[in-house]
Amino acid sequence: MDLEIKKDLASNWFKTLQNSICHCINDLENQKIKFKSTSWKRNLKKDEGGGEFRILNNGKVFDKVGVNFSKVYGKFPKKFQKNIPGAKKDPRFWASGISVVMHMKNPLIPAMHFNTRYICTTYDWFGGGMDVTPSKKDENEKKEFHKILKRMCDRHDKSFYSKYKKFCDEYFYLPHRKEPRGIGGIFFDYKKDNFENDLKFVQDVGVTFQFIFQKIIKKKIKRNWSMRDKELQYIKRGRYTEFNLLYDRGTKFGLQTGGNVEGILMSLPPLAKWK
Repeated sequence: MDLEIKKDLASNWFKTLQNSICHCINDLENQKIKFKSTSWKRNLKKDEGGGEFRILNNGKVFDKVGVNFSKVYGKFPKKFQKNIPGAKKDPRFWASGISVVMHMKNPLIPAMHFNTRYICTTYDWFGGGMDVTPSKKDENEKKEFHKILKRMCDRHDKSFYSKYKKFCDEYFYLPHRKEPRGIGGIFFDYKKDNFENDLKFVQDVGVTFQFIFQKIIKKKIKRNWSMRDKELQYIKRGRYTEFNLLYDRGTKFGLQTGGNVEGILMSLPPLAKWK
């Protein structure tokens, strides 16, 4: 398949998914609060793509939720080239993706994160995944979450779940705290087997995330919570902030490739605390 067709198929899917996820979020908020949409360009002087990030603040369900789409191209900075497959031979790149971060009003509902991306250098691949970060333990929720992920992965390859769960557990870990960020999920990178199969998997990951966040929210949205629950959430958000600023690949990639700073940092919670 022609590379340009692959790029169009991937980026069109990410944009479609952005619209679909935002529609679900608006429904959860009963259409009473709207996203603020911001379009941006990577380079104001020449065409190097850009994107659109949508942020909804202070809703009844969401304290803050961001849904970001990007499609950018250009050249990697020299210091960054050695870290990216295929960029050492040729620094030119093309990348598109969607990322979603949800910080909830009700502290009994976990923070949720999802992203998928397609990157092309002289090599091309998919990456992404999802994870859940509760501030209060819920073993039943954890089991159900992983059960859904395993079922989704098994539709494509029986080896995917254990492999991508392990990758997620290792990745979403705070070494300086010696603790995981949350209850895990799946995470994959440099996925290049067969484009059509890979795209089907990436699409299924997106649809499954959409199913999961609605299921979790609807189950817990009416549960009563205390100020102590909220304080625990603020502390956990502090950990979330530490990870995203110190270790997150997407944050580093976006900042080092000239992405929109506000869009990149949309993952940060509106309010966090440290003891």
